[in-house]
Amino acid sequence: MAQNLRGALVGFCNPLLDISAVVDDSLLAEYKLKANDAIMASPEHLPLFQTLIDKYNAAFLPGGSAQNTLRGAQRLLPEDSAVFFGAVGNDENAQRLKGAADKAKLRTNYMVSQTKPTGTCALLITGKNRSMVANLSAAETYDFSHVQAPENWKDIEAARFYYITGFFFAVSTDTIEAVAKHAHDNNKTFTMNLSAPFVAEFFTAQVEKTLPYINILFGNETEADALARALKFDTSDIKQIAKRVADLPRAGSRPRLVVFTQGSESTVIASSDSDEIRVYGVTEVPDAEVGDTNGAGDAFVAGFLSQYMQEQPLDTCVDAGHWLAGQVVRQIGPNYPETELKFVPTADFAPTVEKL
Repeated sequence: MAQNLRGALVGFCNPLLDISAVVDDSLLAEYKLKANDAIMASPEHLPLFQTLIDKYNAAFLPGGSAQNTLRGAQRLLPEDSAVFFGAVGNDENAQRLKGAADKAKLRTNYMVSQTKPTGTCALLITGKNRSMVANLSAAETYDFSHVQAPENWKDIEAARFYYITGFFFAVSTDTIEAVAKHAHDNNKTFTMNLSAPFVAEFFTAQVEKTLPYINILFGNETEADALARALKFDTSDIKQIAKRVADLPRAGSRPRLVVFTQGSESTVIASSDSDEIRVYGVTEVPDAEVGDTNGAGDAFVAGFLSQYMQEQPLDTCVDAGHWLAGQVVRQIGPNYPETELKFVPTADFAPTVEKL
């Protein structure tokens, strides 16, 4: 019998409208940006957004990391399986974001700011790389009182899986703590994403406080390295980092999975209940088919969670993550194909298993 997944997945992050453009290296240099990075906008970055619009034929795309993930997950899950929380302005850009969510049949539960516009994210694409500069604006006004309201907390109580990005540490640590503890107290699954190197670097204390409650931690290789440095690990080996993070203290007896992607390279998974490291190869998308890599990590999590929620084996979860990320890198921006998405497990998909 099929599971009842109605409202089973709740996500929190910063809903942002992406302003995406293909640029040259000189623009990155002008604003002192790295080719493959994610940062919060400082005052000196604010002119960049209009520059992209005026000089680079920018496209406006629905964004926000967890909202991207939940749009993808909902495409692979039964109707009304997911709901997204975040803050937007009372403006046209908020309607653009909601329209994209509605198209994916993702339910949104926005807190609406009457004083700030919907946040934006500049996406500077150079080749296969993307540099992200986020101007949170209304997104940073999200307040714990919103989810505390009985009409909203009922979504938390109804859910069985939670996904929050590290970006949200800059917005509402109270919300992260409350949801994490609710998941722990009710034997539900709490997952997070490291999201960007600056999260581990500048929010180390908050990350350490939350880690005991995390059942699944996602990240990429640069985020893993930043976390290792923040936690003062004496290694830069991604497999060692994954295992050491998996083995950090936990609030309960449930094992912790650590899932580190490396773009077109292998995906590494460690668990607190095993001394094995699982390394999964990635089928690379041919260069001629690549649009850009923006949203690939979000799509991986979407594919992974869509299968994990349906109690599929770990190998299938990773297979779905790789497949959906491959679909997204063939698009421009963090978009999913317009055609029906239907995941078919890869025959004989299996990892290389190593012991540390």
